[in-house]
Amino acid sequence: GVEGPAVDKSGNIYAVNFSHEGTIGIIAPSGKPSLFVQLPDSSIGNGIRFDSHGNMLIADYKMHNVLQVDMKTKSISVYAHEDRMTQPNDLAIDSQDRIYASDPNFKLQTARVWRIDTNGKVTLLDSMAATANGIEVSPDEKKLYVGAGSEVFSYDLSSNGAISNKKLLIEFPDFGTDGMRCDIEGNLYIARFGKGTVAKVSPAGQLMKEITLTGKRPTNVAFGGKDGCTIYVTLMDIGNLESFRVDVPGRAWKMKKL
Repeated sequence: GVEGPAVDKSGNIYAVNFSHEGTIGIIAPSGKPSLFVQLPDSSIGNGIRFDSHGNMLIADYKMHNVLQVDMKTKSISVYAHEDRMTQPNDLAIDSQDRIYASDPNFKLQTARVWRIDTNGKVTLLDSMAATANGIEVSPDEKKLYVGAGSEVFSYDLSSNGAISNKKLLIEFPDFGTDGMRCDIEGNLYIARFGKGTVAKVSPAGQLMKEITLTGKRPTNVAFGGKDGCTIYVTLMDIGNLESFRVDVPGRAWKMKKL
């Protein structure tokens, strides 16, 4: 169940379900892996993001929460709870620390998209007729991208976090999509679950390239490394982390350096 890679300002890499479910693992820049925290109360994490204060935010799909971890004390609190959520899956975050969460219902093959404001208020943004998964904000924060099955949609994103004008960005002819992240030029790197690749897609929806991995079930991607040009990928079928190099840094990595 390894998913949700995220990189902090110091270059540490984190992922959910280290050794067993309900954990967060850490890999130091030296390459040494270890357990970072055990989540409380039967919680199981999925996507991880960091806010502008360095706090770790975790989609807790089991308990319908977004959890917050204080990185200094490792104390864990409920940042937001929403009973209407089926299972919050992946997270995106804007420069105002507003969180956007995908919420798939795999049984019904439907999904919802939520916004969580900094006061913990949860707002339903959209309902979808497919299982939403990866979610990301564009570098100029004018677009919200959501992957659903083999399709990726774009929404216009307003300055107050509202979405409108839903459009199909790209539809792949085979296999589904999972986690995604933008680089600073607005290109999306999308995990192709089942195909064993990461697709690079332009803001215009053009498939630019696909990077082949050793495993077939990549779940999420994150930018890191000293220059932000290393992409880390979690692979569910192998239970490992792989990486490859790209030419420009990631949006989230750049935000942490500002």
